[in-house]
Amino acid sequence: MTDRPLTLMAVHAHPDDEATGTGGVLARYAAEGIRTVLVTCTDGGCGDGTAGTKPGDPGHDPAAVASMRRRELEASCDVLKISDLEMLDYADSGMMGWPSNDAPGAFWRTPVEEGAARLAELIGHYRPDVVVTYDENGFYGHPDHIQANRITMAALEMTALTPKVYWTTMPRSMMQRFGETMREFQGDMPEPDPAEAAALAEIGLPDDEITTWVDTAAFSDQKFDALAAHASQGENIFFLRMGKERFGELMGTETFVRVKDSTGAAVPENDLFAGLR
Repeated sequence: MTDRPLTLMAVHAHPDDEATGTGGVLARYAAEGIRTVLVTCTDGGCGDGTAGTKPGDPGHDPAAVASMRRRELEASCDVLKISDLEMLDYADSGMMGWPSNDAPGAFWRTPVEEGAARLAELIGHYRPDVVVTYDENGFYGHPDHIQANRITMAALEMTALTPKVYWTTMPRSMMQRFGETMREFQGDMPEPDPAEAAALAEIGLPDDEITTWVDTAAFSDQKFDALAAHASQGENIFFLRMGKERFGELMGTETFVRVKDSTGAAVPENDLFAGLR
C-alpha cells in the first residue's frame, strides 16, 4: 500500500467527449476521492463556430473555435471535478473523409508512435490504476476516436505499468432506447436509409458482452451540466433538449468492456476499480 491516490485516466478525442461518454464515472470517482485525469487529444477546431458556422463555411475560424472550445472544456472539467486536464492539442481531423483528415498537424495523420510517446509520458507521470478510451472503431468510426484508441494502446505497451484498461461502449438495448428518444425529441427526424440503419445497428455490443456497468445516476445532473458547458456544440447534443429528469433516466448508467486486467476481479462488474480497493 502507498499513499498515492487511486487514479483514473480518460483519453478522449475532442472537447465534449469527456462529458458524453464518461461524465458519470469522472464525477462519481472524483466524489469518491479518486484522482481523475482527462487527456484530450485534439483542439476541437472542426466543431461549430459562433452562430453555428460549420467547417468550410465563410466565417468559420478553426483557431477561434479551438480557443472557445478550450474554455468550454475547462468549464466542463470544473463541473465534473476533474483533478487534472492534459491537452495534446493536435488539430481536429473532422469526420471521416473530410479534407481536414490530411491537414498538417491533424491527429488522424499523426504517426501513432509520436502520439503514443507523448501519452506514455503522461501515463508514467500520473501512474493511473484505470485507463479508459474508445474501442478500435472509435465507437462509431470517427477518425480521431480511432486514433485515440491506437495511441492509448500503444502508449500502454511503452510503459511497464499494468492498469485496468476499458473501452467505452453501449449495450444494444440502450442504443434502441436512444433511437426511440431521439425520434421523440426530434419528431421531424427522417428514417435512415437501409444501409445507414444497418450501420447504426452494429454500434455498441450485445448486452451480454458488456463487462462493466457503472451506476452513475446520482451524478447525472453533473453530466448534464458538463454537456451544457459545451454550449457552442449544443446543436449536436440532443440530450439537453430532454431536461435533467429524462436525461437522468436515460443516462444513469455508463458501460464499458474491460480489455486489460491484472486484478482477477470477476465480470460482470459494477466498478472500474473492482479488485483495486
